[in-house]
Amino acid sequence: GTRIIYDRKFLLERRNSPMAKTPPCHLPNIPGVTSPGEAGEEPKVDTNSLNHQEGKPSMGDDAQFEMDI
Repeated sequence: GTRIIYDRKFLLERRNSPMAKTPPCHLPNIPGVTSPGEAGEEPKVDTNSLNHQEGKPSMGDDAQFEMDI
């Protein structure tokens, strides 16, 4: 097959083109990812799913390694 090779100068010139500055038409709106987020917005962490190990282990894969202490 034929390979297309672009040099650095050509690619840097394309960075300033109007087409490079507009997002694709069917891009979903995700604040902070595909569109600018609000200032001071912190990512939300689901603490419910992170620390399930506090009490009795769930009956998933962890139950296989349950030990009596």
